[in-house]
Amino acid sequence: MGKRRAIIVVIDSMGCGAMPDHAEFGDIAECNTLKNVCHYNKGLDVPVLEAMGLGNLGDYEGIEKTTTPIAQYGILQEKSKGKDTTTGHWEIAGLVSEKPFATFPEGFPKALIDKFIKETNCGGILANIPASGTAIIEKLNDEHHKTKYPIVYTSADSVFQIALDTDMIPLETLYEWCRVARRLLDEGNYNVARVIARPYKIIDGKPTRISKDRRDYSMAPPNKTILDKIKDSGAKVIGIGKIEDIFSKAGITHAIHTGSNKEGLELTLKAVEEKLDLESIKYPNTDITDNTKEIIFTNLVDTDMLYGHRNDAKGYGAAIEEIDDYLDKIIPLICEDDLLVITADHGCDPTVPGTDHTREQVPVLYYSKSIEPKNLGIELGFDTIAKRVAEWLSV
Repeated sequence: MGKRRAIIVVIDSMGCGAMPDHAEFGDIAECNTLKNVCHYNKGLDVPVLEAMGLGNLGDYEGIEKTTTPIAQYGILQEKSKGKDTTTGHWEIAGLVSEKPFATFPEGFPKALIDKFIKETNCGGILANIPASGTAIIEKLNDEHHKTKYPIVYTSADSVFQIALDTDMIPLETLYEWCRVARRLLDEGNYNVARVIARPYKIIDGKPTRISKDRRDYSMAPPNKTILDKIKDSGAKVIGIGKIEDIFSKAGITHAIHTGSNKEGLELTLKAVEEKLDLESIKYPNTDITDNTKEIIFTNLVDTDMLYGHRNDAKGYGAAIEEIDDYLDKIIPLICEDDLLVITADHGCDPTVPGTDHTREQVPVLYYSKSIEPKNLGIELGFDTIAKRVAEWLSV
């Protein structure tokens, strides 16, 4: 028997309709990232996703319904109490979060900030409010340069974000301050999902975030996931994009960060072709003893970070089309022993009021030459993906 692989590609924030409990999360019934992006762009050109059956999941302008889909297609509703990246990815990997992560609409407590300032020796901080990341660095850049204080902010999500100009304060200092924040949050049981390093530079006179140097310091998953099961069996789990950050390195054997969706898609293509230089991205002291199974897990963040949060429906549509172009190259490489999974982790509808994530159900598409295409309907739980992968890899 050849090697069996599961290739999971998460199109970050490409939700497909409000969850029944959307109002509890402050969202409106009209939120539907995929449908509204299609409508805004007067249709999308996504022939591969269309052939897989994506159009059969709803009325998406430009994505036709098909009576001869090449994949299994369905809609997943989230069990976990959240609408963020960590919660969504953990559930995809089989870990349901019953308790929502904490948010800080009034900013972080003084006791926490005081400890952070003392332990980092940063001298002080700016902001400590919920804010748009692009707006806050523009607003506070001059003061940041004058004081050399980091910009600390949050959002509607459970995040402690630190922004600074890395031409003034070294990138490694930013990472170290993030590690301090992560430790303080954990020690204080603040239940914050992620600390995010938000480096920027002044480019053409404007503060500009440097996506490739972003790092997420997630709370460690409280229980094992399908990734741990595969790693513990001695097989490979390859994280592309911010996957290793989301799982705080748990269950990962190889990891590589990306600066864009294009880079993430290129690396996924290489991984599927088995042309990725795995030795250079392997974790130290990782012993691969089982080459009969493997997970390739990719997060494509641009849809969320660059377009969803910035209310850029045009850019969002173009990003989905770019993903489809790469699927055209990936699909022919998927053989009988491969399972390709295309899904999302939450919504971030760029066409509705606000810049935050939206509580949405997500599409799921399963493709392999050895499975029969069919309509899976609406299923409860992103963790149905973990169950499907576990069955596929016999763990």
